[in-house]
Amino acid sequence: MQAVILAAGIGSRLGCPFPKSLSELPNGERILGRQIRLLKEAGIRTIHVVVGFKMTLLMESFPDVFYCYNSAYYLTNTSKSLLCALRLLDDDVIWLNGDVVFDAAVLADTLAGPAGNLVCVDKKRCGVEEVKYTLDDAGRIRDLSKIVADPQGEAIGINVIRRGSLPRFVEMLTRCDDQDYFEMGLELLIRDGVTVLPLDISAHRCIEVDFAEDWEAAKKLFPA
Repeated sequence: MQAVILAAGIGSRLGCPFPKSLSELPNGERILGRQIRLLKEAGIRTIHVVVGFKMTLLMESFPDVFYCYNSAYYLTNTSKSLLCALRLLDDDVIWLNGDVVFDAAVLADTLAGPAGNLVCVDKKRCGVEEVKYTLDDAGRIRDLSKIVADPQGEAIGINVIRRGSLPRFVEMLTRCDDQDYFEMGLELLIRDGVTVLPLDISAHRCIEVDFAEDWEAAKKLFPA
C-alpha cells in the first residue's frame, strides 16, 4: 500500500500565510509531519504529497517523501489534486487530506479494516462545511458530499482505494469538474456499481482543520 496526502490548497479559510498543513501543534509537530510520521510508523513507506501553494516550504520541511505538483492548484479542487497522484500509481492507496489531525489508532483500524474501498467516518452531528455521508440498506456508502439529506455522520478525509478499483476511480476523477472535491469522484464510482464501505473511527481522536475554531479545537484535542 502507498499513501497520498493532499496538501496543494491555499487554505484561505484558515487565513494562514503558509500551507495549512505546516501549522504547528502544541507538541511542536506540524500537521503534515505528524501525518508522515504516523504513516511510516504504520508501515507505509511510500508517501506521495500533492503540493501547489508555496510548495517549496513543504518540500524543504519534509524532504524524505515523494512530491507531485498540481500546477493548477489555484484553479482546481481536491478531485484534481488526487488525480495528479493516482494516475501515476498501481497499488492499494490510502489518501488523506493534509489538514486532518488524528490518532495513530485511526490508521491502525483503517489498515486492519475490511479488504475493500473505505471511507473513514465519524458518527456525529455535522455542520454545513463537513463532508457528510449516508448508507444504503446493505451498509455501504450511498451519498457522500457536503449536501446530504439526513446524514449519518462525517467523512473525515481518510480513505482507501484498492488496486482493482483504481483505474475506474481515476476515470471518475477525470470526469469531475475542476472545482469538485474528490468525494464527487467516489460518488461517481458508487453510481458505476463499485462498493465503498464506511469504517467507523468515532472512538478515536480526529479533526479536520478548516477554520480558526477548528484549529483551536485541534490544539485542545492534541495537547503537548
